[in-house]
Amino acid sequence: MSYDVIVLGLGAMGSAAVQHLAQRKMRVLGIDQFTAPHDKGSSHGGTRMIRQAYWESPHYIPLVLRAYELWEKLEHDAGAKLLTITGGLILGSTSSPLVMGGIAAARAHGIRYSVLLPNEIRARFPAIKPLDDDVAVHEELAGYLVPEECMRAQLKVAAQTGAELHFREKVVNWRLQPGGVEVTTDRAVYEAERLVIAAGPWANYALRSMFPLRVTRQVMIWIQPVGGIEPFLPERFPVFLCESPEDGRPGYGFPAVDGPSGGVKAAIHGSHIECTPETIDREIHEIDGGEVIRRLTPRFPALNGEILKAATCMYTMTPDEHFIIGQHPHFPPVSIACGFSGHGFKFAPVVGEILADLATKGATAHPIGLFSPARFSGQPPHSPRDNHAL
Repeated sequence: MSYDVIVLGLGAMGSAAVQHLAQRKMRVLGIDQFTAPHDKGSSHGGTRMIRQAYWESPHYIPLVLRAYELWEKLEHDAGAKLLTITGGLILGSTSSPLVMGGIAAARAHGIRYSVLLPNEIRARFPAIKPLDDDVAVHEELAGYLVPEECMRAQLKVAAQTGAELHFREKVVNWRLQPGGVEVTTDRAVYEAERLVIAAGPWANYALRSMFPLRVTRQVMIWIQPVGGIEPFLPERFPVFLCESPEDGRPGYGFPAVDGPSGGVKAAIHGSHIECTPETIDREIHEIDGGEVIRRLTPRFPALNGEILKAATCMYTMTPDEHFIIGQHPHFPPVSIACGFSGHGFKFAPVVGEILADLATKGATAHPIGLFSPARFSGQPPHSPRDNHAL
């Protein structure tokens, strides 16, 4: 019952961490309260966007470039198709933070891109009706990942290289002890030299609310386009982000990847509806799909169609919407990864590599200063509690 490293949570980041730790010949135990993958957290829904012209900050680009390399390697190691390149668009005005940030990031790191004017947008992508002052940043190597298959692949490689994986097991407490950590679950007590916490929307429980994390309810919908899916097929239509004319929450979507009757997946990035994993309203209401359609149809008129299905997930937001990755500010044997704010999935393999570095060496060569937990560590550490399962 003793390990080199225990990983709490086997979602996108935790499954990547156990994979990288096992590949380094660590004795690693991964624990999750559900099976993996599952639809209770933040990493489900059939597609996740991957892009390089990172408008949020150029600091992300070295990490996402490494993520592309690691996704390709994982495809080889697991024998699975995970990443599809479709190209990507950022749509908005020339003063839009999305557009200007995307161009600045691409220029800073030599990312291949072009800027399309409205007539060029219409000519290349007939399904799009740009607004009068729109331009589009077109990125050649953007595309989408299949999140469920990505996590299966990470866990497959982890198990094949020696990781011990426990599912349907709830963690009720963890604490430091001489020489390492002790983790108590509803089945057993485990010891390890190091602990990695990658608990997604359960991070507030796992980290005793020491960071200002806000969990929000998100809704994804799949729309049958008016006139059919042909203009939205992956060989004709890119992944996209588009500036909101109302507020700072961009719309986004994907090509029609699920066949003639699968529709086009679309959503709004961000939400004002706070929740917890226990209190999230998983029922889909008419207003949910209506808001997505209302925001997107000015640019994508064919998306004013039938909603085929919808699903909820959760974002775990930090105040600055940047990640938290690093050693625990008060407990050095513990490394943490949380607060991925709705744009973290694409980074999973490199986050796993970083977490393996931190657990084995206490440091990483990857540039993670932007994500330091210390920026939110003004609160004193909380005493370990066991009133929540993780």
